Amino acid sequence: MAAAQQRPTPAKVLNPPGVAPAKGYSHAVSVDLGTATMLIISGQVALDEQGRVVGAGNVGQQADQAFRNIQRIVEAAGGTMQHVMKLNYFLLDAGQLPAVRTARDRYVNTAAPPASTAVQVSKLFREEFLIEIEATAIIPKP
Repeated sequence: MAAAQQRPTPAKVLNPPGVAPAKGYSHAVSVDLGTATMLIISGQVALDEQGRVVGAGNVGQQADQAFRNIQRIVEAAGGTMQHVMKLNYFLLDAGQLPAVRTARDRYVNTAAPPASTAVQVSKLFREEFLIEIEATAIIPKP
């Protein structure tokens, strides 16, 4: 059983300051790829660094907070939002994608946006959340 709980040697967990405390998960796992680091970021929701909900009832504001969290995590790993390669969106209402894209466009290169997937779901882990966003980044080593 203990072996199943060990991470491969090149992987490290990351729970940086500036995002809500992670309870029972890690905000990100970084994997050493040799010339780059892959950063796999857990789904981010509209929680500020004190764990308070931001943008109740407003998917655009919630997306903005989720992207702010993603940015803090990527920067803590030594990258920028330009290193984000993939985004996965889980929304209660896919009709709200325009508001999500407006928030996204403040954080990513809109001329070459990351690969993306959007999925409408019936529920997220807490009622007040309208969206959850996962991200993957590849950060080149200096």
